[in-house]
Amino acid sequence: MNLSVFDFHCDTALALLGHDRNQAGSLKSNPYHVDLDRASAFQGYAQCFACFTTPLKQDVSPVLLFERELATIQREVANNSSKIALAYSHRQVQQNREKGRFSAILTLEGTAGIGYDPALLEDLWNIGFRITSLGWNEKNPLTGSHLTGGGLTDRGREFVKEAQRLGMLVDVSHISDEGFWDILNITQGPVIATHSNSRRVWNHSRNLTDDMFRAIVATGGVAGCNVCADFLGEDPTLDTICDHIFHYLELDPTGKHIALGGDLDGVEHMPKGFLGVQSWGDLARRLEERGLEAHTRMDIFWNNAIGVMERAVCNHQK
Repeated sequence: MNLSVFDFHCDTALALLGHDRNQAGSLKSNPYHVDLDRASAFQGYAQCFACFTTPLKQDVSPVLLFERELATIQREVANNSSKIALAYSHRQVQQNREKGRFSAILTLEGTAGIGYDPALLEDLWNIGFRITSLGWNEKNPLTGSHLTGGGLTDRGREFVKEAQRLGMLVDVSHISDEGFWDILNITQGPVIATHSNSRRVWNHSRNLTDDMFRAIVATGGVAGCNVCADFLGEDPTLDTICDHIFHYLELDPTGKHIALGGDLDGVEHMPKGFLGVQSWGDLARRLEERGLEAHTRMDIFWNNAIGVMERAVCNHQK
């Protein structure tokens, strides 16, 4: 199967940073979920690498952790420059694929690492960040989370507006329901959920309601399907991931607003039959076996992510 894969979310930078370097390996080859050797089975590969920070989990300052994760991604891309390159636009992602190179896109998960400061977003944009969330599982100066509840603050609204002014995609995964609708009420561009499944298929607060998914579609955004077992269902398999995708297709028969957001290296438990980045091919084959047409598979695995990146930039240029 000639497959190209665009994955909106992984925590591989943190995985590589947080373990003994003599054992952790590199982006080329490691014992975690994502490495270039395994991704080499794909015709094209674009991976969004999250810089994840929260005051809830780390022993070091979120700012220092952010800097270390960013340096890790930059170093690993530089060390493997014959295989992968940072991409700053949808055009560069496509160009890299045409040249036989993979793409790395920088994203922000949790805003503690930048002090929740909208004024720093332009610096992040210039470095190469193209997606930002407002927070993780904690309540913070921008918004509440899916665990805490609570909507956007005035600073949170300023953050959304500044991100979209720059052309940066706003990510609603992990946000509270109230925060979600606050964003949708002020958005001036496409909104994405980088790694969120369907709440109708599996009732979890990290997943999107049908109305939320429809609202994302209306903005021209996408939802990336997550392979975390907790967000999929009881004893999930590859078919369970397919169930979430097919439900999204019921709400969006065009198939233009569904993507991948694996959460690889950010989860402990995955569905039976999903082992890591190499398993995207197995999911594609299972979708084919269940009757999903080739053009829709290509949209979900590649085209839709490219498209929403392009729409964010076009919105910025208006």
